[in-house]
Amino acid sequence: MNNSTPETGSYDHRFSGIRRLYGVQQIPRIQNAHFAIIGIGGVGSWAAESLARTGIGTLTLIDWDDICLSNTNRQIHAHTGTAGQPKVDQLAQRIHLINPHCTVHAQQAFYTPQTAHELISPNLHYVLDAIDNKNAKIHLINHCRNQQIPIITCGGAGGRIDPTQIRTADLGQSNHDPLLTQIRKQLRKDFSLPKEKKVHFGIPCVYSAEPMRYPDNQGNICTQKPTTDDGPRQLDCAAGFGSITHLTGSIGFAMAAHALNDYLANPS
Repeated sequence: MNNSTPETGSYDHRFSGIRRLYGVQQIPRIQNAHFAIIGIGGVGSWAAESLARTGIGTLTLIDWDDICLSNTNRQIHAHTGTAGQPKVDQLAQRIHLINPHCTVHAQQAFYTPQTAHELISPNLHYVLDAIDNKNAKIHLINHCRNQQIPIITCGGAGGRIDPTQIRTADLGQSNHDPLLTQIRKQLRKDFSLPKEKKVHFGIPCVYSAEPMRYPDNQGNICTQKPTTDDGPRQLDCAAGFGSITHLTGSIGFAMAAHALNDYLANPS
């Protein structure tokens, strides 16, 4: 049955380029896929854009936050007219324009241990973790691992400018990323993941091997971590690490690529 209109066009007309890339046999799997992205910011918003333009059938977007104009440097939905609006709602509207055939579940919610079972369906084909909160990331990774839901996580995107230094590896073998180092340590301590160094966790991650750039309180930039409490600790709207789209977006695209290719390579 063809549900297309002159405005929406057919699915094949919109995504014939995907068919010519992955083959006609994979198109039904892409159409039937359900991916979730948690954290719809500088990384997650671009991952969602990539998956929408791939023709994914269902996307779940999870984020509590609203858009602010200081997100403009790194988030695809931040522009004049969207400030103050929920990130998930604005991105859902954008995805509908890109792919009217995609079902989008926009969940304006925090991911916490209390909301995990409500937000993360066991029927998901893949979860993309773009959360910037360490404890939430740790719980999400362990929750998906226990539920046998494939997940890909990411390290910090702030304080870097060179997308050619982005890497994809197993979480147990990533390096140069302070956030992932802390996550590994906590997973080993609290959730019985392998304690041996460089042992595979079976959890892919995307991270940057680039040395971080630290702003000081005079507005200067250096690659030495501040020895006082004046330095940034996180990526946020008002302070913290600086960030730029060609870095955050590249991490999001790498996550989307790995999730899609892994899903298609493992029919089950």
